[in-house]
Order: sequence, then C-alpha cells, then structure tokens
Amino acid sequence: MEIRIEGKNCVVTGANSGIGFATAEALASCGATVYMVCRNKEKGETALSKIQSSTGNPNVHLEVCDLSSISEIKSFASRFSSKDVPVHVLVNNAGLMEQKRVTTSEGFELNFAVNVLGTYATTELMLPLLEIASPDARVITVSSGGMYTTPLTSDLQFSDGKFSGAEQYARNKRVQVALTEKWAEMYKNKGIGFYSMHPGWAETPGVAKSLPDFNKWLSGKLRTSEEGADTVIWLALQPKEKLVSGGFYFDRAEAPKHLKFAATRQSHAIIDSIVDTLRSLV
Repeated sequence: MEIRIEGKNCVVTGANSGIGFATAEALASCGATVYMVCRNKEKGETALSKIQSSTGNPNVHLEVCDLSSISEIKSFASRFSSKDVPVHVLVNNAGLMEQKRVTTSEGFELNFAVNVLGTYATTELMLPLLEIASPDARVITVSSGGMYTTPLTSDLQFSDGKFSGAEQYARNKRVQVALTEKWAEMYKNKGIGFYSMHPGWAETPGVAKSLPDFNKWLSGKLRTSEEGADTVIWLALQPKEKLVSGGFYFDRAEAPKHLKFAATRQSHAIIDSIVDTLRSLV
C-alpha cells in the first residue's frame, strides 16, 4: 500500500464523502492525479481542499456531475475526453439507497439511475480513455454484501410488486457484480481489468441517511470509511497479474459471488438482456 503512482490518473465518483472521499484521499497520497466526480459543487470543493491539504498533492481536481442523469454523464464524459488524458483507474463508487420510489427528470427510478445506469454509462463512456492507459487500466465498482440476498432480475426499475428501497439497492448491487463479470468477458482484449468489491459495513454519511436505525444500532461497531475503502485502494495498486478480472473482492481477497443454497448463480444468465436494456437507455 506504499506504492507510488505518480503520473497515473484516477477518476473517483461520489468522492466528496464516505468511501469515495477516503479512496480519493488515499490515491492522492500515493501521488496519483485524482479527478473527484461529485454532484454538489460546494461539497466537492470542500472535499477537494481537504484532500489537497492533507496529502500535499496539488493534482486533485473536481468534476461536477449528477450521476442520476444520463445527459449530465454524457456532458461530463465529453468534457473529460477533451482533456485527452488516459484513465488508469476508474472507481465507480457513487451510490444511494432511496427508500421511497422517486423518479428522475429523465423518467428512471432513482436507485437504478445512480447505482446501475450511472455506473454503466460512466464506464462505457470512459472506455476509450481506459484503453489509452492499457495494459494497466482498471475499473473498480463498489458493490455491497447486500447483493448476496437477491438474484439478478430483469425488473430493473422495480415495476412489479410493492417497492422496497433496501431490496432495490440489493438488486442494483447484484447487477453491478454481474456487469463486472460481463465487462471482463466483453473487453478481455482491451487491456482493462474489471473488479467489483464489498467494502464491509462502514459508518458513512450514506449509511446514516439510508439506514438510520441500522447505523444507530451498530454505532461504534461499523467500519470507518477508510477501512471500507481499503480493498478499493488495494485493487487500484496491485499488479494486475495478481488479480482476477471479473472477480468480486472483500478484504483484499477474491470472494464468492453467491452463497450456498441462495439460488442466485443461475440468474446471471440474463445479464446479456440486461446489458441490451442498459445500452438502449444510454
């Protein structure tokens, strides 16, 4: 974890707090040039100055983008592409758990828009810049152990049945793991590694807002944001030959994607149709 990565460009989404902030700060302390993608300009600027001050690294930049909006993601990707910088590490960290059904201005259920569609669109639109950084390029998606509880489903926007924010979040996180597998297969000749990971249960602003009772009940027992970000940093710094593209990681080791008797393994067979759906929405 003492590896220096000067000259490498890292893009971290949802970087103004929690695991995203801890990830951006750690990468900056390793000497990387870090681009923090944040929805809120003021919060982003505050986080940016904290990281520059704590790490002494001036090469930390803010990119403002609401990842629940496809049009904003396209605008950000176009802006960023004009910089013509290779992307060595893309960390898809931005995520949320909205308990009530909320629809975005573009007509998408909000959890799905950020966790699935935003992750998909950001990654696909960054592919040309990741290719420039190959063979060292990698995409790390922050999933959750919550995905163990649910199989993959084509009901991406939870149109059937009574809406549950917690269940939708778990479904979204399962999609991220299956998507990572699919990307590894689709782009295996492009020199890009794709990894998903579970940070453990960390005491972050997101958890406090989305699961207040859970957060209060386990206060002091949850991981810190830095502990949650540890495996993200580890994945960013490891030699790629030591990693398995398409793998799901927990505590610096590859972890199973399915629990015994959970009947989730076969569900990954529908990932192709899910990718077709996502492609049609971007």
